[in-house]
Amino acid sequence: MDLHVSLRSLSTSWNSVAILLAFSIYLAFALTFLPGKVVPGVILSDGTRLPYPCNGLISLLLLVALLGIGVQTKFVSPTLVSDRGLELLAVTFIFGFLISLVLYAAGCKSKDQGSSLKPHVTGNVIHDWWFGIQLNPRFIGIDLKFFFVRAGMMGWLIINLSILAKTIEDANLGRSMILYQVFCALYIIDYFFYEEYMTSTWDIIAERLGFMLVFGDLVWIPFTFSIQGWWLLSNKFELPTAAIIANCFIFLIGYKVFRGANKQKHVFKKNPKVLIWGRPPKVIGGKLLASGYWGIARHCNYLGDLLLALSFSLPCGISSPVPYFYPIYLLILLIWRERRDEARCAQKYKEVWAEYCKLVPWRILPYVY
Repeated sequence: MDLHVSLRSLSTSWNSVAILLAFSIYLAFALTFLPGKVVPGVILSDGTRLPYPCNGLISLLLLVALLGIGVQTKFVSPTLVSDRGLELLAVTFIFGFLISLVLYAAGCKSKDQGSSLKPHVTGNVIHDWWFGIQLNPRFIGIDLKFFFVRAGMMGWLIINLSILAKTIEDANLGRSMILYQVFCALYIIDYFFYEEYMTSTWDIIAERLGFMLVFGDLVWIPFTFSIQGWWLLSNKFELPTAAIIANCFIFLIGYKVFRGANKQKHVFKKNPKVLIWGRPPKVIGGKLLASGYWGIARHCNYLGDLLLALSFSLPCGISSPVPYFYPIYLLILLIWRERRDEARCAQKYKEVWAEYCKLVPWRILPYVY
């Protein structure tokens, strides 16, 4: 009996491997062959700019359509992912761990001196494996950093849709689940609609690709950002109407700040003379934007991101801390990242950064932090 159970478990795990492999192959195919705008990245220290095919939205819509056809033809179960969540989590973690080892080995052996592939080896094995050695490693022409974050965001939506299907199957669909699903879907679709903005973010331009980013993109984003959906799947809870309205306002305010701040930064980098809120931008030292959201707080986009994360958790009520794991984690992560970013900018811009900090004293939340 024990042998039978073990063999069945092993077979199921290999099914999860097949799911992850099929997903990865589709993403590689879509990134390479589907039409879309090719956006040049920021100028690197050696003067080069990497191309990024921003066809994420059409890739996402095609994937959902293919899965929908598969469900209609009974080729794929709509609860395929939600029925084996822990297995997929374990398989994805192992995959990410192995990828990080390959990246470490390839980085150590690299002789490339270009900005995107130049190895940064400190001699501390754990540090180099965790933070990465190369800035933008590529495989068969695919930027792996861009690929992994796309996989995480699409995986998040696929997990949510499977949770939704499971909820409907269990006849347990309520307003809280609908609210959570709508908020997340809008956020993910918006991400891919503005995917080119990702090319100027901290992850792409500053973080090297190591276990930290690989794990964050492949495992953390899809499996922990969906924790509210998993909780609602097991716990029946309904928000009152007034709370739903308030939650919608939090989502909309968070979205406006998050998207508005990121858009201003991205547009300013492309055209430093563009109007910000109808006025010429205030620029410190000819480099740093101090207008719009960036004149309110130095990392105002983080505030928007935190409000959005909170809006994803509020549909679960306040009876359990579990659904609030994501916004609490995000708060810790963004404060840590903000501190690292501040140190990097102080070193890079020197007195210009000091002048910006004097003009804009607040880091994330005005008058608080």
